[in-house]
Amino acid sequence: MSRIFAFLFVLVWAVPGLAQEASGLARYEDGGFKDRRFGGGSELRLTLSQGVPWRVFTVADPYRLVVDFREVDWSGVTDRELNASKRVRQVQMGSFRPGWSRLVAELTGPLQVSEASLSVATEGGSAELLLRLEDTDDVSFRARAGVPSDPDWKRPEAKARAPAPRAAGAPIVVVLDPGHGGVDPGAQRAGVNEADLMLTFARELRDVLLRSGNYDVVLTRNEDSFVSLERRVALAHEAGADIFISLHADALDSGVAHGASVYTLAEDASDAASAALAERHDRDDLLAGVDLSGSDDKVASILLDMARLDNTPRSQALSTHLVDEIRSELGYVHKDPERQAAFSVLKSADIPSVLIELGFLSSQEDLRSLQDPAWRGGMAAGIRDGLAAWIIEDKALARLRRQ
Repeated sequence: MSRIFAFLFVLVWAVPGLAQEASGLARYEDGGFKDRRFGGGSELRLTLSQGVPWRVFTVADPYRLVVDFREVDWSGVTDRELNASKRVRQVQMGSFRPGWSRLVAELTGPLQVSEASLSVATEGGSAELLLRLEDTDDVSFRARAGVPSDPDWKRPEAKARAPAPRAAGAPIVVVLDPGHGGVDPGAQRAGVNEADLMLTFARELRDVLLRSGNYDVVLTRNEDSFVSLERRVALAHEAGADIFISLHADALDSGVAHGASVYTLAEDASDAASAALAERHDRDDLLAGVDLSGSDDKVASILLDMARLDNTPRSQALSTHLVDEIRSELGYVHKDPERQAAFSVLKSADIPSVLIELGFLSSQEDLRSLQDPAWRGGMAAGIRDGLAAWIIEDKALARLRRQ
């Protein structure tokens, strides 16, 4: 019996996935999380159209189970369909980088993987992934948690992407990030959801910016699809973004809030953000032109902090101009319109980044406004004018910034 448990430990933690190569895209067919009737714990059973390379690991704060695949099509799959376990709070899945998909399950408490396997049927080629989870304590969970460094886990080669020299008068590249999407609808009120409202507004804002002739505009999603937070930031670097704007509309369970606000990355969250980023493998997505994949955590953190010394004031100036022009266009903003928070989508070290809360779905006035094309046109005009004012100031200050 001891040999069996030793084998499971090696399977889960040292060799997290079966290298089951297959052509084409695997599709989710059936299954999900269920509590075990005997022995406690929970289990995940997924039926896929074919076997794929995969791995499993856990992450703390909060407790999460992560399964990576190359690659699974999750089209039409919902959290409710995948989750029938009281030990799993919610499940999200989707593409998180080209050629890779991810399933993330937020757990209600510490669980450890006691068994992991992927079996491929001889007929039809379908495959079943089985993960058995058993209760554990916080100390044991944290001892095993963390993104594994697996030399056999096939990954795209890291590439440092230096920004291309920009010709005089070339359009400014703006990446618009409509929040949420797919299995993550965001805030919901009165039959509407944040994801749909933000996608509608992002498309309208894109058209307003393009009509000015001064911008190239890229959307992180142009349909109702799930895009991970890491992928949204990576897309901005791939597009060579000059500016990143994430679009949201919050809702409060209690209290009253009204009007737009603009967030930048909190200064006291920058060190934590740098440390968390330095632990990740995708370091080529963090700082354009610098390959951090071979750097140790301390060096990567220092380079990110140095980039933020210049980028943070630029983001804060962008926030101020946006607030001023939105107020000028609409006549009002939130009572505390310039704010800071540790939002993941604001973590890019070298792209001025802001998150705009257009309003609150919990406010009847804001909810009506967000559904009003005329109001959205005014908001889009305010953002356009704020960008224009910031660009003029930023160019004037460019010679003072460190190179």
